[in-house]
Amino acid sequence: MFAAYAARIDRDQPLNGLELGDRPAPEARPGWTTVNVKAASLNHHDLWSLRGVGLAEDKLPMILGCDAAGIDQDGNEVVLHSVIGQAGYGVGPREGRSILTEKYQGAFAEQVTVPEWNVLPKPKELSFEEAACLPTAWLTAYRMLFTNAGVRPGDSVLVQGAGGGVATAAIVLGKAAGLKVFATSRDEAKRKRALELGAVEAVESGARLPQRVDAVIETVGAATWSHSIKSLKPGGTVVISGATSGDRPSHAELTRVFFLELKIVGSTMGSKDELEDLLSFCAATGVRPVIDETLPLDRAREGFERMEAGGQFGKIVLTV
Repeated sequence: MFAAYAARIDRDQPLNGLELGDRPAPEARPGWTTVNVKAASLNHHDLWSLRGVGLAEDKLPMILGCDAAGIDQDGNEVVLHSVIGQAGYGVGPREGRSILTEKYQGAFAEQVTVPEWNVLPKPKELSFEEAACLPTAWLTAYRMLFTNAGVRPGDSVLVQGAGGGVATAAIVLGKAAGLKVFATSRDEAKRKRALELGAVEAVESGARLPQRVDAVIETVGAATWSHSIKSLKPGGTVVISGATSGDRPSHAELTRVFFLELKIVGSTMGSKDELEDLLSFCAATGVRPVIDETLPLDRAREGFERMEAGGQFGKIVLTV
């Protein structure tokens, strides 16, 4: 079957390790099901995999892609929950959690096989392309906002780095949930798009906000860390799920953290139950993922190049 896969690890030039071509179709295994992929979406996780982060050389070649929607063996339209092993379904009871493509072949292919437990019904209101955007970036944003930040309608939140998948999702979900959303970006066009999606104000990265906020959604890391801490109300919360600009800020703002009793919460992906809630939320409210570009699978390299350059606003989707 045709697939986009990591053939080599290259930490400096990750796309040098990306190959497109034939790979073996998945084999049947007890407790697992094979899904015919209709759409899959790119994440920065795929670029990090090509750099060897979370993907060991002895696992190569590895089909990339942890987000997908398609049709299962019984003809049902489904969405994949891409965290394998956290509850022991379909794998050994002592196996720790991993994201699809770290240990098991991914979804940038005509077929993917996952534990039966990892398959959820796709709401009829969502297209395959829309559903394929949800399991990583949108689920991460959902958990950051509503589980780990604990914000409520009427609260205020700052989303750093508008344009990325998680940040875009946080703006849309926050607006739909009645939050007052502020956003930052270095790019004027991305700030304008953030306003169109529901942010009440979008400012340049590092610029002073008109008010302090209850929570910050942080995926950028070192470049925005000080600004995130300084933007919080006393007792506020930074929820961090990524560090695309690096994980070592020049100033940790520790004095401000303890004096204002700020909370710093790490967040990774989300649970199957949260993904089910997110799917229902989108179906019921009309909220839809922001799709930057849709490409056929055989043009996957173009999507990777666009994501690496940081030019996208929203998700890049591959169709099979």
